[in-house]
Amino acid sequence: MKQLTIHIDEKKFPAFLEFIKTLDFVKIDKSKNEFLNDLSEAVEEVKLEKEGKIQLQSAQDFLDEL
Repeated sequence: MKQLTIHIDEKKFPAFLEFIKTLDFVKIDKSKNEFLNDLSEAVEEVKLEKEGKIQLQSAQDFLDEL
């Protein structure tokens, strides 16, 4: 089996992922896929916070909720 690494714009990633899931000859490692989705969302949130568009919860507030 061959492996390919590609770089996709964050905004286009969900659509691309849905497309490649329809291909029966492509195998997607689900744990990596979930990690990449979570990481992509986190990066986007940090970017929005730096632009002042959202305010993120502090680590202390997060720990207080536990």
